[in-house]
Amino acid sequence: MKKILILNGPNLNMLGQREPEIYGTLTLKDIQNLCENTAKENDVAVDFRQSNHEGELVEWIQSALHDFDGLIINAAAYTHTSIAIHDALKILKYPIIEVHLSDPDTRESFRHHSFIAPLATEIIKGKGAQGYAQAIENLVKLINL
Repeated sequence: MKKILILNGPNLNMLGQREPEIYGTLTLKDIQNLCENTAKENDVAVDFRQSNHEGELVEWIQSALHDFDGLIINAAAYTHTSIAIHDALKILKYPIIEVHLSDPDTRESFRHHSFIAPLATEIIKGKGAQGYAQAIENLVKLINL
């Protein structure tokens, strides 16, 4: 069975409480359940993780080199700041989909640049939690090419 790693960055553990007018009312656990259900429907396995620590995200990416077939990443604020995550993603030899609940391009100017985008096969933004489900479905198509 194909395996997808889903990584979530800082403050996403506060979904449902943090700025619901921007991020919605679903919790990260709700999104994890959505991802697990979507994965099951698409006959793939998912490993869903979240960290507020940049180094932990880097280590997870590094250790994922041989164990997964694709990566979905919502690096949250690290999207706009982390060259370390950018460099770690360079080692992966499989598709990467960048996901954002909101559309960073419509928000503050410091959110307009992504260090992940140059390495992403696809970017999904502004679709809320459904963006994760779309990312899984699109990644399955890319993996099965």
